[in-house]
Amino acid sequence: MKEIPASAFWLGWAGVLPFAALSALTIAGGAETGWARGSLAAYGMIILSFMGGVQWGLEMARPDGRDAGFAGFAASVLSALVAFGASFADPLLSLGVLAVGFAGLLAYDLARVRSGIGPPWYARLRLQLSGAVLICLAVAGLFKAA
Repeated sequence: MKEIPASAFWLGWAGVLPFAALSALTIAGGAETGWARGSLAAYGMIILSFMGGVQWGLEMARPDGRDAGFAGFAASVLSALVAFGASFADPLLSLGVLAVGFAGLLAYDLARVRSGIGPPWYARLRLQLSGAVLICLAVAGLFKAA
């Protein structure tokens, strides 16, 4: 299967909507800025943990039935630990921690797809979605209200 399944495409992009909306609120200014940035950080922690869980699933569903060892399962747990660690930082710093986590997991996912673990369409979808998430995190973290 080379095409991204419609359900994965649309539901993946639906998951980006809160990133975009909360990012827009942070740059709109006003009393909502602090709330929006904190909510964005909280949502990012949830999604980073979720994306790490995909690695666990890929390990369990390896088509060759081999145990890849530590790395695949560790990537899953590490994503959750990075997200948890971000919860102890102020919301602005946590956006940076999350961005590093999303970028690192994206690089790992792409390497895994190149090595034959996971469907080829997964890499294309991850590039789109993670790119959008990283832009949203950067906008919320770097731009101040006018």
